Amino acid sequence: MKLSRVLPLAGFAVASTFAAHAETLTVATVNNNDMVIMQRLSDAFEQSHPDIDLEWVVLEENVLRQRLTTDIATNGGQFDVMTIGTYEAPIWAERGWLTPLDSLPADYNREDLLKPVIDGLSYNGKPYALPFYAESSMMYYRKDLFQKAGIEMTEQPSWNDVQEWAAKTNDPANDIAGICLRGKPGWGENMAFVSTLVNTYGGRWFDMDWQPQINSKPWQDAVGFYVKLLNDYGPAGASSNGFNENLALFSRGNCAIWVDSTVAAGKLYNPAESKVANEVGFAPAPVAVTPKGSHWLWSWALAIPSSSSAKETAKTFVAWATSQDYIALAGEREGWASAPAGTRESTYSNESYQQAAPFAGFVLNAIRGADPTDSTLEPSPYTGVQYVGIPEFQAIGTRVGQMVAAALTGDQPVKQALDAAQRATERTMTRAGYIEN
Repeated sequence: MKLSRVLPLAGFAVASTFAAHAETLTVATVNNNDMVIMQRLSDAFEQSHPDIDLEWVVLEENVLRQRLTTDIATNGGQFDVMTIGTYEAPIWAERGWLTPLDSLPADYNREDLLKPVIDGLSYNGKPYALPFYAESSMMYYRKDLFQKAGIEMTEQPSWNDVQEWAAKTNDPANDIAGICLRGKPGWGENMAFVSTLVNTYGGRWFDMDWQPQINSKPWQDAVGFYVKLLNDYGPAGASSNGFNENLALFSRGNCAIWVDSTVAAGKLYNPAESKVANEVGFAPAPVAVTPKGSHWLWSWALAIPSSSSAKETAKTFVAWATSQDYIALAGEREGWASAPAGTRESTYSNESYQQAAPFAGFVLNAIRGADPTDSTLEPSPYTGVQYVGIPEFQAIGTRVGQMVAAALTGDQPVKQALDAAQRATERTMTRAGYIEN
């Protein structure tokens, strides 16, 4: 607790000179493991900046997106630092909602940032958010369960392979699901995964005339496969599981296979965080018809809304939390496997990180290999691997995610759910002027 908050409780008056210089920053972030660590380590920032007080708003991913979008669109000014991603950064920057972050301290070493990552957070050549961690997607599996089932991992697994392996390792009697995948509805939850599945099945969200393709054959094949796979070999209640829920399941030993974010590797390989740390294997995200778009590219990043009244102070915090020094602090205090991944070249040349993170080179190559400008088998008019880089996608993706979840729970057949999603998306795109009546 800050001195300014302790002394009044003890009956003392706070010096007016201190109060005049103290400034509170309200930081909104997602409840992912890396962000929880950032909050925990922020005591180091407050100790070196005694005139800055941090107040944290930590929210589940879908709730965070809704709160931040509402606040920034209405110029609400509730937050000084926002955790956003590669989807929001260029769209919000174009609308003038974010503060440019091109004037950074000399020791920040912007050139050390991975180019695909900082490019995704930029607009017109200027960064409007700085990456806290970045990720692609990959496959995790239990080496002990694979060995027991006589399964040998291939260099590039296919989804047909995964189905076969999930069947062999599924063991409900011992509370082990053959596979865990995102089922919780949301454009950044189930649809982040489902979009990559659709991509590798040869599908796309829109054709070159912005006509939705959601009830096309690749979509029906991909979603039909997804629904059957999870219903046959997934955990109970899969439609409620997002990234955090599946991370908890796998780390407790309740999943044989999990396809999700590369950022989970740090926790899964940490014996203090994972019961299966010594048994985790990893492989590329599986493919079907094409490797294009089979693994995503994303960054959780820190941005400063234009509505903040503490922009310069907020820049100080954002620069600290995304710096090489912060990564070193996280490595030293939390273990190098838990250091923020995917943002800086120096992290991947650090011997301590390389020794603690056997997946380091693999993750770096996955991030570099994901191409948001060419993620579909047939041409598409949008950028993004697991999302579509237009303002309307947040609503579209969330609505489609709800319909896919309805198919997963059996409330609707897959075709009926995708037909409804197609009609809803057509209406949205027509109202927005992308397509004509």
